[in-house]
Amino acid sequence: MLRADRKSRILGRPAPRTARDARPSLELRAPRAARVARDNGDRRDARNRRASGSVFGGTSRFNPFARFGDADWSRVRLYGVGCVFAVLWMLLWSRAWYVQVYDGDRLAGLARRQHMAAETVSGRRGAILDRNGQILARSVEVRSIYVRPGEVRDVDATVNGLATALEAPAKHVRDAVTAKRGFSWVARKVDDLAAENVRKAGLPGVYLTSEYERIYPFKQMAGQLLGFVGMESKGLEGLELTFDEVLSGDSARNVVQRDAAGRRLDMDGGAARASLRGRDVRLTIDTQVQFFAEEALARSVDQFDASWGGCLVVDVDSGDILAWAQYPFFNPNSYRDYKADRWRNRLAADALEPGSTLKPFLVAAALQEGVVKGDTNFNCEKGRWKTRYITIRDTHSYDVLPVNKVLRYSSNIGMAKIGLELGAKRYWEYLNQLGFGDRTGLPITESKGILRDPRHWSEPDLITTSFGQAIAATGVQMAQAYLTLANGGERKPLRLVVDSGDDAPANSASQKVYNDKTVKQVISMLREVVEEDGTGTRARIPGIMVGGKTGTAQKADETGRYGHERLASFVGFAPIDRPKYLILVMVDEPQKNSYGGVVAAPVFKHVAMRTMAYHGLLPDAPDPEAPAYATPLGKTGPVEVRREVAEAVREAPDGVPNVVGKSVRRAVEVFARQGMVPILKGAGQTVIRQTPEPGAEWPKGQPTGQCVLWLSENS
Repeated sequence: MLRADRKSRILGRPAPRTARDARPSLELRAPRAARVARDNGDRRDARNRRASGSVFGGTSRFNPFARFGDADWSRVRLYGVGCVFAVLWMLLWSRAWYVQVYDGDRLAGLARRQHMAAETVSGRRGAILDRNGQILARSVEVRSIYVRPGEVRDVDATVNGLATALEAPAKHVRDAVTAKRGFSWVARKVDDLAAENVRKAGLPGVYLTSEYERIYPFKQMAGQLLGFVGMESKGLEGLELTFDEVLSGDSARNVVQRDAAGRRLDMDGGAARASLRGRDVRLTIDTQVQFFAEEALARSVDQFDASWGGCLVVDVDSGDILAWAQYPFFNPNSYRDYKADRWRNRLAADALEPGSTLKPFLVAAALQEGVVKGDTNFNCEKGRWKTRYITIRDTHSYDVLPVNKVLRYSSNIGMAKIGLELGAKRYWEYLNQLGFGDRTGLPITESKGILRDPRHWSEPDLITTSFGQAIAATGVQMAQAYLTLANGGERKPLRLVVDSGDDAPANSASQKVYNDKTVKQVISMLREVVEEDGTGTRARIPGIMVGGKTGTAQKADETGRYGHERLASFVGFAPIDRPKYLILVMVDEPQKNSYGGVVAAPVFKHVAMRTMAYHGLLPDAPDPEAPAYATPLGKTGPVEVRREVAEAVREAPDGVPNVVGKSVRRAVEVFARQGMVPILKGAGQTVIRQTPEPGAEWPKGQPTGQCVLWLSENS
C-alpha cells in the first residue's frame, strides 16, 4: 500500500482503496502507440470545440473561465464588442478632428483648386470707326475648340469625330488629343457650322469656348493704317498697336466651377464681360473719300507699272486727314498671307528725297527774308550750270526767268541760285519750323526723316537741298508742311484721331512760319503751275481753280549714287483761292513714265473732283461716269466696277436703288452719291437687306442714320 500511495502521488491519481484498485494501471502498461492515439484524440476534440464557437468551452482543467455559465459568457462577449466599437469611434472622431481642425485649411484649398478655377476674362475689343461712325474694325464672338486629353475615353473615335466635324487633318487632331498636358487647342476661331458639328458630336473631353475675332468689314480699305491684331487679340501693327491699351479694355478674373470629372459647370462673370469692353477709337478718315483716293491711286500705279503709291487728303480748316490710301492694298483680315513690306505704312515710315515738291518752301523763305522779290530774275544757264563742285541740269533749256517762273517751270538751276542767296542757316531754320527732321506727332509709327545740321552743309549740300535732294521726308511730313501754306503760313497740326478715349494732348502747337503776303505770293505761283503753262497742267479741274507743285525726284541706289528710278509726286490745293482740301500723291518707281505731272497730277484731279462733288462744293462739275472703287480683292478692272454700279443705279431710277446682292463697297458708293452714309450691320461683304426699300423715295434730313444695310454673316 505504501508503494501504491507513493506511486499514486507521483502519477497525480488517488491511491486505490481495494485490492482491485491496487492493480497496476492499464495506462501504465499501455503501449506507446495507444498513448499517442489518445493524445491525437484530445487534440481533435479541442479543434472541434474551437470550430463550434466555444473558445473556452469544455471541462478541461486548463480553461480559466470554466466556472462561468452560458449566461455569464454572453455578457463578456457583449462587453468585448462594446469596447471594440468604442475604440473605433474614438479613432473616427480623432481623425475627424485632425481633418477639420488641424489640416482643414490645406484640404479646403485642395478642394477649391479641384472644383473651382479662376480664369482671366478680357472684354470685347473696342471698334475703330471713321468720322461718320462707319465701322472700320470690330470684334465678333466666335467659337474655339479645345480638348482635355485626360478626359478622352476613345482616342480614335474622338480623332475621327473632330476631323470630320472640322474638316481638319486627322494628324493635327490626333496630336492635340494625345498631348501630354491637361489642355490642348484643337481649332481656334472656327465658323458657326464647324462649332455646331462639334457640339452635336458630344465627344467626351472636347469643349467649346468663346473668343473674339477681329473683323475689318471693308477688307483692304486703309489696311496699312489700321494694322491688325494677333490670335490673342493684341495689336501688332498700325493703329491697332498704337491704341492697343485703349481698344483692349479691361480684364477680370472669374470663377469657373467644375464637376469631379473636370467639366465646366458655370462661370460667374459671363454677364459682366460686356462691362469690360474696350473703348472705341474714332478716326478723322471719311470712308467715301478713302474710296476715291484708293481707286484713283490704284489706277495710276497699275497704269505706270509703279512699285507703290500713296495718297493723303487733308481738310485744311481742321487739319483732319480724310483719306490715307496706299497701294498695293493690304487686307488685315488675312494678314498672314502677306509679306511684311505689304503692311508697311510707307506714308509715315519711308523717308524719301522729295524732289521739286520742296521748292515752294525755299521760295517762301527767300521772299520772307527779302532775299528775292516776285520779279527778281535768275539766269538759268540754258539748262546746264557747272559750279566749282557739281554740274546742275534742267529738263528744259531756259535763259533768264523771274522767281515765279522758276517755280512754274521747276528749274533746278534757278532754285540753286535762290538757295545760295538765302544761305544754309536761314534755309535750315525754315525747314525746321515746317517740321522737317522731326516726327509730326500723329499716333503712328513714323520716321523723323533726314535734315542735317546746317553747320555741316557744304556748298553742294545747299545747292542740292534747294531742289529737294540731300534731304529726306515722309509723306505726312510733306503734307504737314503744305498745310502750313494752305493755312495762311501758320503751322497747324495734322489730326488723325477724333476721339480715342485716352485724353491724349494735341500732337503739336500752332506757330506762324510765313506772313500773309509771302503766302499769297507762293499760292499764286502754285496756281500758275497748274493753270498756266507749268508742269502740273494735268491737275486742272474744269470750273474751279486749283494749284500745286509737281515732283520728279531721283532715287539713290544701293551705292549712294543716283540711278534711273524716280519718285513721281504732286501736292496741291482745291480750290486754290481759299484752300479747302490738300491732296498729296506719291507714286514710287513708275516704269512707263516718271514725271510727277504725268503720273501723279491726274490722281490729284480725280480725287479732288470727287471729294468736292461729294461735299457739294462742285455741283456743276462733270461726273466721271459712275464712280469706281479701289480693287476689293485682286486687280479688278475699273470698267467692270463702273458698269456694275451704273446698273445698280438704273434698277430704281426714280428712288432708292436695289443694292441687295452687291458688295458693301459698291452699295456704299451708290448711297454716297445721294449724300447718304448708310449704317452697316453685320460682318460680311454682301448686302442681304436694305432700308429704305428699293424704289422708295430718298430720305431727307440728316445723311447718317436713315439708311441701313444688313450684310451677310460670311466675312
